[in-house]
Amino acid sequence: MDGFVDIYTIIFLVLAVVIFLRLRSVLGRRTGSERPPFDPFARREAPKPAAGDNKVISLPPRRPDGAEPAAAGIATATEERIKTLAPEGTSLNAGLRAIAGADKSFDPDAFLAGAKAAYEMIVTAFAEGDRKSLKNLLSREVYDGFVSAIAQREGRGETIEFRFVGIDKAEITDASLKNGTEQVTVRFHSKLISATHDKTGAVIDGDPVHVGDVTDIWTFARDVNSRDPNWKLVATESVD
Repeated sequence: MDGFVDIYTIIFLVLAVVIFLRLRSVLGRRTGSERPPFDPFARREAPKPAAGDNKVISLPPRRPDGAEPAAAGIATATEERIKTLAPEGTSLNAGLRAIAGADKSFDPDAFLAGAKAAYEMIVTAFAEGDRKSLKNLLSREVYDGFVSAIAQREGRGETIEFRFVGIDKAEITDASLKNGTEQVTVRFHSKLISATHDKTGAVIDGDPVHVGDVTDIWTFARDVNSRDPNWKLVATESVD
């Protein structure tokens, strides 16, 4: 029971609201006031933030100009762990140190543990059409995209047969602190079984037996000054 509580503490306090997503997809790009339907099992272009929209944040490959420098006072254990994840002098090291300096609750290991737990939970929630579970885990725009895909699937009478096999690897690939927003990108290498059935029960996509290898990239963001300890999943990308 204590282990159960510890997992949820990690999920909801370190990555909650956002650590629950794992769908093979790339969020559809917005064009004007319209947004194409979001299909978590179809590859798409990564989202681009609209001017003045702070809800969707695409993490750049390097720490952007103007990003806050790493703050002092990072716990020794956290500092050493960051060095293990990213060599000194790299943009990833600088980004993680900036976040740890501004957010004393940030710990790379706890973050990854929560991210992995969430990864499985989100995939399952999407496959089951569980809107309630998804709502508190995603940014509003990402949530809207997933709900739209679920509604379209249900409208066609389709169902997803899904089984999460496991995560082979999860690694932080980028991080930054800019304008008070901490951002972290995680690359997941996982195994899953997924098949889409039409209203007659026939398989129209995927394979109900084959275990597939999937690579997904998620970007999480959080306002460092917010009283809400939860992170938000703000962008997803699938890599073939």
